[in-house]
Amino acid sequence: QVQLVESGGGLVQAGGSLRLSCAASGNIVSINAMGWYRQAPGKQRELVATVSSGGSTNYADSVKGRATISRDNAKNTVDLQMNSLKPEDTAVYYCNFRNRLSGRDYWGQGTQVTVSS
Repeated sequence: QVQLVESGGGLVQAGGSLRLSCAASGNIVSINAMGWYRQAPGKQRELVATVSSGGSTNYADSVKGRATISRDNAKNTVDLQMNSLKPEDTAVYYCNFRNRLSGRDYWGQGTQVTVSS
């Protein structure tokens, strides 16, 4: 089992910035990926950004140039810095840990991000 604890989120004005953090604990395998997904009301959960244990990153087109994902393998943490926030970024953001050996996903409880116009 892997436990994920998220922090950050909240209410921010359009054009502002936000930083989300997530710490993983438990059965952490070395071959993994961590990242952030989001789900807006009435929509499916979608990828925001991921980073592998080797440092490879992947971003949704909607956040490219505005988001930076980073991780600390020693601390098993992943951060998401988002700038130039837009009202359409409003969603519940979920931290994800993927065990690449088993393919199993673990999820945090989610943190609300609201961007006001």
